[in-house]
Amino acid sequence: MTHERELLEPVDLCTEDGAALNPNACGWSRRPLHRCNLHGELGRNKRWDYWAILAGDVVLSAVYSNVDYIGLADVWWADLRTGDHGGNGIGVPGGHGLVLPERPGTAPLNVEQGDFALHIVDDDGGTRLQAQWTERDGRAGRLDVYVELPPDHETCNVVIPWSEREFNFTSKHQARPARGELVVGDWSVAIGECDAWGVLDVGRGRWPSEIRWNWGGGAARSGEHVIGLQIGGKWTAGTGFTENAFTVDGRLTKLGRELEWRYDWDAPMGPWTVRDPGGQLDMVLTPRFDKHTKVAGRKRGSETHQVFGTWSGRVVTDAGDLYEFSDAQGFAEEARQRW
Repeated sequence: MTHERELLEPVDLCTEDGAALNPNACGWSRRPLHRCNLHGELGRNKRWDYWAILAGDVVLSAVYSNVDYIGLADVWWADLRTGDHGGNGIGVPGGHGLVLPERPGTAPLNVEQGDFALHIVDDDGGTRLQAQWTERDGRAGRLDVYVELPPDHETCNVVIPWSEREFNFTSKHQARPARGELVVGDWSVAIGECDAWGVLDVGRGRWPSEIRWNWGGGAARSGEHVIGLQIGGKWTAGTGFTENAFTVDGRLTKLGRELEWRYDWDAPMGPWTVRDPGGQLDMVLTPRFDKHTKVAGRKRGSETHQVFGTWSGRVVTDAGDLYEFSDAQGFAEEARQRW
């Protein structure tokens, strides 16, 4: 349940000159409706599409981003059974050549540099992720995955307004069926033989120079139903908006309350508990793998614990329908950014 305004028509994120937040853009929608016209303010604009694939014992991600002063593209994977992980990527000073469209999903994202290539292409039925790279140990890597977007599948799209000059549009997709293949050297994984789910995080905005956030998600089956989980925190506090929601068979329930997160930053492989104080969501993640990344710097830096594992818990729709689940593939994270 939410107090937030639901948007039903397309809207510009920024004012006509692109310098400030358009007040009419504040709200949430079940499909992406915002045109992210981030003109000017060079050095402050942040644009990215982050994809993750949850495929049982294997997880992987692909990032295509431009934060004005640098562009980043990478592919990462992990085998949750063994702890093996790998991937590779590139950085492009100034972000030259890494262009993301104002309306997410409306133009291909392509980059090729040296032995690294990443292509993200949308069509009427979903999104194809294709990549090639060389592992640090010399093995060749290859990814080809198609993530379906069923016609009636709803997503969580919301603008978080810190001020008229600092704001972010996000589009979060969970529980999108995925199929394809990951190949690293002579090791290969068929994705989609068992349940595999695509996750998308779109970001377009201008952020505070320092911020922390929580994000998590996943997908599960509850009897004959498919549950998609989308949760966040910290970065939305005090704005009047959240990125919290869940789907049941593609139909979204929006939660306007900030969630209660409990975990230990210094012991991230312990349980992560997330609860809605209004009683519509209560679940715990049991981690299997911690993707810990840290970039140190005097002016810019980051540190993130992103843990992958399984969720168990319950959700309740606005109509009062209760769905319980266990062994839901998913993840949770805390990120600390100076950028």
